Amino acid sequence: MGNLGSSPPRGHAVRAYSADLRERVLADCDAGTPTAEVAAKYRVSASWVRRLKQRRREAGETAPRVQRHGSPPKWAEHAEAIRASVSEAPDAPLEEHRRRLGLDLGISTLWRAIDALGLTLKRN
Repeated sequence: MGNLGSSPPRGHAVRAYSADLRERVLADCDAGTPTAEVAAKYRVSASWVRRLKQRRREAGETAPRVQRHGSPPKWAEHAEAIRASVSEAPDAPLEEHRRRLGLDLGISTLWRAIDALGLTLKRN
């Protein structure tokens, strides 16, 4: 069955199951096929099948929900300044970048920002 049940690599979004798959799963459930068999047939989890049936029953919905990803990171408004600092001094340590920027960010937060922006620090 491959890597079912494993998490996707970090930074990779999980795509919602298609409407077609959802319809086929519900059709099999409506035909009386047990949840575990439907889950195995379509290679999805039994809990997902149960939740899909519950959502249809309670809300009349089967479409995927809109994803909410929380608030933007603290460093987001300083992205351009971070880019400029790294391009000006790519070999400077993180602490120096933090001082140069005058930001109230932790070193680990600054590192995550640099990584998320696709920047690299060059060490001699």
